[in-house]
Amino acid sequence: MQALLEVILPVALVVGYGYLARVRGWISDEAVAMLTKFAQNFAVPLLLFSGIAQMDLGETFHLPLLLSFYIGAFSGGAFAFFGARYLFKRSLTDSIAIGFVGWFSNGMLLGIPITERAYGIEALAWNFAVISIHAPLLYGCGITAMELARAQGQNISATKLAKQVSSAILHNPLIIGISAGWIVNVTGLSLPLPVWDAVNLMKSSAIPVALFGLGGVLVRYRPEGDMRIIAWTVTASLVVHPLITYGLGHFVFDLEVGPLRSAALTAAMATGVNGYLFADMYGSAKRVAASSVLIGTALSALTIWCWLAILP
Repeated sequence: MQALLEVILPVALVVGYGYLARVRGWISDEAVAMLTKFAQNFAVPLLLFSGIAQMDLGETFHLPLLLSFYIGAFSGGAFAFFGARYLFKRSLTDSIAIGFVGWFSNGMLLGIPITERAYGIEALAWNFAVISIHAPLLYGCGITAMELARAQGQNISATKLAKQVSSAILHNPLIIGISAGWIVNVTGLSLPLPVWDAVNLMKSSAIPVALFGLGGVLVRYRPEGDMRIIAWTVTASLVVHPLITYGLGHFVFDLEVGPLRSAALTAAMATGVNGYLFADMYGSAKRVAASSVLIGTALSALTIWCWLAILP
């Protein structure tokens, strides 16, 4: 109960405040969209940039941590994809969008604040190690799969397809922030103190604005569509992904406490708005994606509580 009150509840209250503000009409859809755009395109990329630029690669960036998390992620995505395709008989593009929802955990907007409140700011180094390749890898795989599916039966050259995929990935602000952080970290580039002060000012707004905006956005995601496939997709996100990540990290790779906590908690986060945005970008399974985001985010308050009790 203490974890629920001290760790999860403050984050949930900020999301709920954004939800209430939109429901009551205290803020418009346009204002919510602008807040979300500010967070996702400007503040959150700078938060990622700062965390990755200052990350100790030798200590936090190691293969067992990444394998534990990403084998779990791809397993969750495969669970969602194959269920959608062969159990629920959805189209190939719909199934890919649903698979994306199954593997893309909200490690940034939910994982970072919950990990920090539970284990302190020092624990975030492991989170940033996971997140540093999260968007590039999973967006890259998702966009590639979707473009290949859409290209079936069309005469599109491999070169043109590669350009479409790379353009979609490289224009993502999160990936730009991650890439800039990697450049500064690897090259040892020293930035002037005023630049870091400006970055710190911007990044301090990222989490509260993003959480408030997430609450406002969730008002639009009313549960619609086939509840069976929504339940299947939420299970992939909240159960399959974290269970496999924890199992691999604890029993196979014998991760230390710090990386095990960050990997499992990040995996336990519900799919964020990115799951819906990907579906919306391709016009596939939008209702399932939107409902999975809403229901998964609500249920994650309970599942995260359970994980906080399980983790050492």
